[in-house]
Amino acid sequence: MTILKILTIPDPRLKHKSSDIEVFNKELKKTVKDMYETLYASGNGIGLAAPQVDIRKRIVVIDLNEDGKSSPITFINPKIIKFSDEKFINQEGCLSVPEYYADVERAKEVEVEWFNDSGVKFKKKLSGLLSICIQHEIDHLDGVLFIDHLSTLKRKMAIQKIKKTKKNIGNNE
Repeated sequence: MTILKILTIPDPRLKHKSSDIEVFNKELKKTVKDMYETLYASGNGIGLAAPQVDIRKRIVVIDLNEDGKSSPITFINPKIIKFSDEKFINQEGCLSVPEYYADVERAKEVEVEWFNDSGVKFKKKLSGLLSICIQHEIDHLDGVLFIDHLSTLKRKMAIQKIKKTKKNIGNNE
């Protein structure tokens, strides 16, 4: 297994749309394993979308790790087919926008269709943290970051903070 490099803003590759997975094979399973390895190595992530590791495919791995119990879910070609009318605001962060958190409004529940890495199709209504996470990760597949849901000013502040952090890290090496 391999730990992949997580892209961070303002990397333009984060803005590309991802294409569907057409073949469910060993290569896909290896990519999924590498993505989980990368997610766990991050130390604080609960979800990772393939574009965040420069793979332009519709792959998402999520492990909410609730109550210290790992429960990984792999989403291949996930599609939200229904959003609840009820919304809620929750604080989000992102491995591609390190050290920055902001309130984002999302649908309280979503109905999602997806495949696992063996090509088995699922359809389920998701709520709570899993609902937030899958909406966030599907945004990545479409080239949208959580900061794109913020006001222009807040988005600029986030980008400036990340650039400053990167600059400081570069000066300390």
